[in-house]
Amino acid sequence: MPDEELLYDLADLFKVFADTTRIKILYALMGHNRCVADIAEIVGATQSAVSHQLRTLKQARLVKFQREGKNVIYSLSDNHVYTMLAQGMTHICE
Repeated sequence: MPDEELLYDLADLFKVFADTTRIKILYALMGHNRCVADIAEIVGATQSAVSHQLRTLKQARLVKFQREGKNVIYSLSDNHVYTMLAQGMTHICE
């Protein structure tokens, strides 16, 4: 059995996936680096709402960002994020 603290961390990670806006943002970033305005347009949310959700995704280390001048460009942190979404989708579609 994993350590209790690791189990709490894992539970917190899965909580991040409990919001459809965050899931949409992750899908929008699959294979594409995007700014907040582009993400907001794709997911149909305000830039403020997207920024709020991106903060949560950054804290969970699911997305990363880099500054390009005045713009902040977001991307998935690594292939693990894609794998988690793909596995979840496969599971619910079976």
